[in-house]
Amino acid sequence: METAADATELRPSPSAKPSRRRHRGLFKYPVVRQLIRFTGVGIVCTASSLAIYALLRPWIDPQLANAVALIVTSLMNTALNRRLTFKITGHKRRAQDHLSGLIVIAIALVMTGGSLGVLHLFRPEATVTEELWTTTLAGFVATAVRFTLLRHWIFRRARHV
Repeated sequence: METAADATELRPSPSAKPSRRRHRGLFKYPVVRQLIRFTGVGIVCTASSLAIYALLRPWIDPQLANAVALIVTSLMNTALNRRLTFKITGHKRRAQDHLSGLIVIAIALVMTGGSLGVLHLFRPEATVTEELWTTTLAGFVATAVRFTLLRHWIFRRARHV
């Protein structure tokens, strides 16, 4: 028996395959699309991390403020990159992805914390603005490391999206 939806072709036939989007130019490379999405996530997370650091810094040590800011934003960063950059949905391996993400953030913490240590070694009277510039520049290097580790280690199962 044919239904109204069948008669008017409102439902796709079971054998019809969904159309696949074709990307052109540089966008045909998955890594380019991932880098663009990763950059958007990074902007949001960096702004959040800098805001948290700036809010905490007047009351606590720069290393502790940096650690708190990175740890707080790390869960958000992993969740956003998992969903938006690498298109992984669902609960499967989510906890493992977040634990691996904490390792990646620990590496970033060593890099940014080390840069703060070097800054204070040479300029013990450094201002919060100088600390923010230092952690931001070190953060750029840490970001490149983070993308590489996310793409080739944590989310390697979704490298080609």
